[in-house]
Amino acid sequence: MEMILVYTTFPDWESAEKVVKALLERKLIACANLREHRAFYWWQGKIEEGKEVGAILKTEVEKWRELRDAIREMHPYEVPLIARIEVDKVNDEYAEWLEKVLS
Repeated sequence: MEMILVYTTFPDWESAEKVVKALLERKLIACANLREHRAFYWWQGKIEEGKEVGAILKTEVEKWRELRDAIREMHPYEVPLIARIEVDKVNDEYAEWLEKVLS
């Protein structure tokens, strides 16, 4: 089993929790960490700022495409970030738990 992290952001807690719970129910992720932060970004020709909720999603590489497509389908943003982050090493106990949860 090869673990990956997937990072995405949401406009608010409600949409983040809704999507994360759906991904958990579909066993596309084993765990998610949500954290609110300030975001600064270009949108329609000007710099915008506001609050966002960042989500770090933990899963296995075999679920990447299905997870990416599910996030795209449910995401409230017109142009969501869906970034796959390779995990070089992870402790055995966590890897075993992740594999058990996702099987």
